[in-house]
Formats: sequence, C-alpha cells, structure tokens
Amino acid sequence: MTTIRSCFYLALLLVSNQATAMDNPYTQFIGDWELESYVVFPEQGSARDMDYVGYLSYDEHGNMAGLGMPRNLPQQVDSGGQNRAGFAYWGGVTVDAQNERVIHHVQGSPTQPQWVGGDNIRFYEFEGGLLKLSLKDAEGRVSATLTWRRLP
Repeated sequence: MTTIRSCFYLALLLVSNQATAMDNPYTQFIGDWELESYVVFPEQGSARDMDYVGYLSYDEHGNMAGLGMPRNLPQQVDSGGQNRAGFAYWGGVTVDAQNERVIHHVQGSPTQPQWVGGDNIRFYEFEGGLLKLSLKDAEGRVSATLTWRRLP
C-alpha cells in the first residue's frame, strides 16, 4: 500500500509541475544561458555574425541580467579606454506568451544608459536547449537574433 501511495504522490507532483510550467511561461526562462551567436540582419546586404560572447540569467523572482561583448573587445576600445561596443543591463521581466515576447524592464545599464527606465522587447523561441531572442524593427522585420544555450 505504501508503494502505491508513493507512486500516486509522485504522479501528482509531476502533473502539478507540468501545470505550473504551462500556467507560468516564465519558468522556461529561469536559469543561466551562454551566448551561442548574435546575428544581425541589415535591410540591405546579408546577415552578419557579430562574433560576441555573453551571458544571460533569469531568476525565480522575475529578474534578469544580460552581458555581451565582441570577442575582440580589446581592439574595440579607444585610446581613452572607453568601451564602444557591448551590452550590460538588468531589470525585471514580463513574459507575453500570447505574442511570444519577453520584455526586459531595464533598471540599470552602464553601457547603454539610454535604456534605463525603458523596455527591451525580444521575441522568443525555444528550440531544444536553445533560447532565441529576436529584435524586430517598426515594420516587424527581424533585425537581429541572439541565440543562447542553457548552461547546466
């Protein structure tokens, strides 16, 4: 009888966890991610790999932090030591599952201070262990895609 009861509770827990993930799409984002690729799609010309490295993190409290920079950043720094490339920001998160958007509410950004107080909207897609975050222009055309691999 104890074995049957244990199996019942285990099955109930599994169903409960699946329901929670479906009820709250944010749970798919939680964890740490490493940048696999950052590709821009200019209106004219072909796609260009930006050759970036980066990390992205979503916590269980609805917060995120993202960092990225060109692999060859030392060559991108001017004589005054100022960074002319890269991104670093953090803030709260809202997931709009109906429109497959994740909205990063920027609370701080030392590299892009104009982002502070605004929203970075990314269109998301999960594919295997990858998270693809795309930016779209005013016409709805994908202008860039950052592909992230979940870290263990």
